[in-house]
Amino acid sequence: MYQLFYALKSASMGVRVLLEEIGVPYELIPTSVDMTQPRPPEQLAINPNGWVPVLLWENGAMYECAAIAMFLCDRHPEARLAPAINDPTRATYLQTLVYFSNSVQNAFQLTYYPDRFVDAPADEESAQRRGSRRLRETWTVIEQQIEGNEWVLGDKFSAADIYLFMLTTWLRQAKGHPELDAFPNVKRIADVVVQRPSVQRVYEPWIESPQY
Repeated sequence: MYQLFYALKSASMGVRVLLEEIGVPYELIPTSVDMTQPRPPEQLAINPNGWVPVLLWENGAMYECAAIAMFLCDRHPEARLAPAINDPTRATYLQTLVYFSNSVQNAFQLTYYPDRFVDAPADEESAQRRGSRRLRETWTVIEQQIEGNEWVLGDKFSAADIYLFMLTTWLRQAKGHPELDAFPNVKRIADVVVQRPSVQRVYEPWIESPQY
């Protein structure tokens, strides 16, 4: 059985969708994305940053959403959520997950946690504005990559599509983020992914209230 340190509004929701898609038993361990709240010591022992997701299994543990996604997909190839090592789309799959993690998520952090990037509170609004511009830049890269494809990687559904959907749920107009409608290819995939039973189960709070 897998154990997942889990909180709403976090990347742990995307990992939970992967676990649902794979069809393996797992246990959710509640935690928080509020950095002022205490974290379970077991979580901090694995990820001293205090962030989620954190995944445990019978003889190991790890953190970082993109890394966990790669690990789970390779450990459960029967789920067909990732291209095989010799598949021509494998490079794009790895590239895209890392880009989601390092570029798109980083832009979101600028808008949600500007205090982490500046020395003075007076500079936080500038960081937020740069984050919103960076979101538009990074989503444009993904939008152009998808052009002409059914899914992120072409004609096959993968973990990259789940990751894409997860990131779209973080867009907030109130924070100056670009609207999803500005990226029709991204929106088209997100609108299909949200219909999957795994996503319906995990994202029920967001589906009922996108600002949850």
